[in-house]
Amino acid sequence: MTQPTTPSVSEPRPDRLAADTAMGPVTLDVADLEGMTAFYRDAVTLQVISAEGPVVTMGRGTTPIIVLRHSPTLKHAAAGSAGLFHTAILFPTQADLAATLASMARRRAPYVGSADHLVSKAFYFEDPEGNGIELYWDRERSEWSWVHGQVEMDNKFLDANAFLTEHLTEEGAATPDAGDAVVGHVHLSVGDIRTAREFYVNLLGFDTTLDWGGQALFVSAGGYHHHMAMNVWNSRGAGPRFPSLGLGQVDIVLPTSDDVGALVERTGHYGIQSADDGRSVTLLDPWRNTIKLATAGTQGA
Repeated sequence: MTQPTTPSVSEPRPDRLAADTAMGPVTLDVADLEGMTAFYRDAVTLQVISAEGPVVTMGRGTTPIIVLRHSPTLKHAAAGSAGLFHTAILFPTQADLAATLASMARRRAPYVGSADHLVSKAFYFEDPEGNGIELYWDRERSEWSWVHGQVEMDNKFLDANAFLTEHLTEEGAATPDAGDAVVGHVHLSVGDIRTAREFYVNLLGFDTTLDWGGQALFVSAGGYHHHMAMNVWNSRGAGPRFPSLGLGQVDIVLPTSDDVGALVERTGHYGIQSADDGRSVTLLDPWRNTIKLATAGTQGA
């Protein structure tokens, strides 16, 4: 493996997002609020943080991860549409990841696959309404490799049963929701990569960390492998979304109100319409995915 080097994303750029930018919760518009709440509680091992009418916020402790918004009048999007590819939930240890992986297996959650990405180990599922879920653990940053300013990632074989055998503990199996977890990244299906780069890098201020053959773009702040990704694998040529079940909102957490203000100024300069309430700014990407950027404690639906 190539030895880690300082990536080019560290070069100064006045319009980039702050290094300690992070992802907030993902809001899903759902048809079956009760069933989806049960799935994310019992299989994904999230806890109900709040339940207010048609909105249920779920996470670990006080950290929101998924917001379920009951939207029974909406229908599923047509095949090939832009929208959510998956919400990626990051666990601090392999034991924590194994505990939730075992819970997903016990509940027979639809399993999509797994991969060792060099920077991380990941397992993929779908929820009952077809929304993608990634459960993953990161290797230490010192083990990541950068070549010509791009992070090295791959899709190496990862045996789920062997992972469980090695990392599942009795404590984890008994209390799988006891550990911490956060939204590590959000992966979108988009119509084309060039437009995604213009919006997420040139406008919002993420750094490009990997361009995967023009089929997928990985972007981040602060040298993370990726906070967001966009691909065209199932959605090449897709236009703006119509209101539908699935992705309702992606939250991005900025460290200070000054960072929010700078983004408002930048989006205004480019003529991008946004809603600004003084603490957060909400705007639509080119596929009409709702993106909310706010300081900590102001995320969610």
